[in-house]
Amino acid sequence: MTSKFRRLLLATTAACTVALVGATSCSVPQRLAPQQDEKAIPQASLNSEAGPPLPNNSIWESAGSIEPHPRTKVPVTGTYRPDDKTPRERIPDIYKRGRIIVGVDRSNNLMSYRDTASGEVRGFEVDIAREIARDIFDDPNKVDFRFVESSERTSALNERSVDIVIRTMSISAERQREVAFSAPYMTTKTKLLVLSSSGIRSIDDTAGKTLCAVQGSTIVDTVRREASTSNILQTRSWGDCLMALQLNQIDGVVADDALLSGMLAQDSYTSIVGAPLTSEDYGVAVRKPDSFYDSKPLLRQVNSTLERIRQDGTWDRLFATWLGDYLEKPTLPAPNYLPEEESSKDADATKEAQR
Repeated sequence: MTSKFRRLLLATTAACTVALVGATSCSVPQRLAPQQDEKAIPQASLNSEAGPPLPNNSIWESAGSIEPHPRTKVPVTGTYRPDDKTPRERIPDIYKRGRIIVGVDRSNNLMSYRDTASGEVRGFEVDIAREIARDIFDDPNKVDFRFVESSERTSALNERSVDIVIRTMSISAERQREVAFSAPYMTTKTKLLVLSSSGIRSIDDTAGKTLCAVQGSTIVDTVRREASTSNILQTRSWGDCLMALQLNQIDGVVADDALLSGMLAQDSYTSIVGAPLTSEDYGVAVRKPDSFYDSKPLLRQVNSTLERIRQDGTWDRLFATWLGDYLEKPTLPAPNYLPEEESSKDADATKEAQR
């Protein structure tokens, strides 16, 4: 490097330092870089098909590549009837802890989500959890909320990282092999959400298009069954489905109408279309009773709250607050309680296994 060029470099550096203080701009002289023939520099061509990446950890499934799981003919079993014991007698460990740990979602608008302004967890399902805490501790705020993904709900219960899960979990015979459920706290219908300008008016209009559902949800099999000529994008959350729709990465979201209502509230350019595909009942999920953990008293406690809020009008108030502007109020099915003699046999079997 010549002394003249070195002085030029030092002068340029000093000028840049002054520029930083004086908030002006500067640039290094082009002579600092080796001169090249501009025609020799390859120019990268733009890809007109390129776009933002798909949501993290999403799964792309081509139409018809995976068969839906066969519908089981095994009926859904009942749950455990509330007894006359106090919360302290039913669930002494939780009562002594002073709070109940509840698995919820962080992004299901209207159902269970974190308010970005306040940082609080809010929604219909969150308020159900607070009513359960109210009946246990006489304080609706004694809840420890833990965020769990849809695919992690069962493992969170089995690992005892949460006591219960209230996260749009549909009651089904397949799931009852892994977890136990309360009586239903919500009845929904599976529908389709699209951009209003898309021209799609029902699931019949989605051949060759791409629909979104969440991994681990029963909706994935519903799409495979009801829209076999559509591709499926499986994401980790329903919020990812809405974002993919807004970015034109998919053509529609298939979900329960309670979830779709939250998306509709977030984006006025969307519409819920078509006839219902299925009907689902949501239940509070609890670890399945086994020889290591008797969850039946906790189910009785949860069911006592669900009975109370249906009878005293609290459920109606919560529905009107969160979902009343978007859905017709559903008629909840009557609780399907197991006969007490069967419950007693289960309790005796659990005690015997624990000896």
